[in-house]
Amino acid sequence: MQQARHRDNTAMLNGADLRIAIVQARFNVHLTDRMAEACLDELRTLGVPSDAVHHVTVPGALEVPQALSALAESGSFDALIALGCVIRGDTYHFELVCNTSAAGVQQVALDFGLPVANGIITVDTEEQAISRTDKGAECARVAVEMANLLAEIGA
Repeated sequence: MQQARHRDNTAMLNGADLRIAIVQARFNVHLTDRMAEACLDELRTLGVPSDAVHHVTVPGALEVPQALSALAESGSFDALIALGCVIRGDTYHFELVCNTSAAGVQQVALDFGLPVANGIITVDTEEQAISRTDKGAECARVAVEMANLLAEIGA
């Protein structure tokens, strides 16, 4: 069995020829706006043309997978990015939203064979969320790298 090669992934982070869609939840918008800004900035840094980025918003994390699915079905994008923020409350609703949204995001990726960077953060406090708003930039890098990887594989 061949061992995995670790290589410089600089070429894999070239987004010049990619079309990317972002689905941002508006719940906790003061946090998700920061995540989206970091994501958009990083996509520009990676060379994704601004006219090749489609950014939509939905009410909350539970609505993200449905929007991702519609975007994937359009066949217009090389990768998708999910952004949201779920902060633990006093009820079981936190677990429901976290688990359901994560499963939905993953299902879109598997159903469509399309990279979906999951940036729906799940935290206990707003302070934790603030410290993780850079997740948007991380998701941009993941989306670009995975789109390029799947293109290289021929998937």
